[in-house]
Amino acid sequence: MRNSIRAPSITASIHTQAGLPSPSPRIISSKSDMDNAKSPANAIVLEFTEDPALTEMMRLRVSSLQKTGQKRQDGERLLLPHEFVYRLDFNNQELNFSRWYFSLTGHGRVTITGICQLWTPDLTNLMTRQLLEPIGTFWRNANDPEDSPLKWLEADMLEFGERIAELAKVRKVMYFLLAFKDGAEAANLSCSLEFTPEK
Repeated sequence: MRNSIRAPSITASIHTQAGLPSPSPRIISSKSDMDNAKSPANAIVLEFTEDPALTEMMRLRVSSLQKTGQKRQDGERLLLPHEFVYRLDFNNQELNFSRWYFSLTGHGRVTITGICQLWTPDLTNLMTRQLLEPIGTFWRNANDPEDSPLKWLEADMLEFGERIAELAKVRKVMYFLLAFKDGAEAANLSCSLEFTPEK
């Protein structure tokens, strides 16, 4: 694994640019810290929201293949039972990534995979080449206390945030696959991104 695992300490989650520490943490991972975080007056916070219609459409694709005994297309990415389609909508597309906010009640692992191309399952099937790297991952192990800090791959999370800001310049909406594993549930998740306008 090329990235070190960082515990979500507010003082430890400092992203550096040109060798200088950022004036604020780039990853905030608890409800209390979210509430207390100070953001610029022009900050834009976008929350990941589930798209039930697209999730259901992708599940129907899986069901249809199973019923007819057909195989998926070469390179097609089918939705797994523990995955759901989420979206971000951008009213302002000229954005700079600031930081992640996420929290997870209880135990489990959540992964967020971005979809880089224009895609809707009613028009085109999702292909593996459309999936972004890196993915965002955060988790709490089953043997950890429920109030213990979450863990994450910091370098991947920060690079992922930058990629989302880049793609927002050419996408008014971006879609994501969120996977809930090891006991994680959507109802226990809060996840959003903070940006600042370029102009």
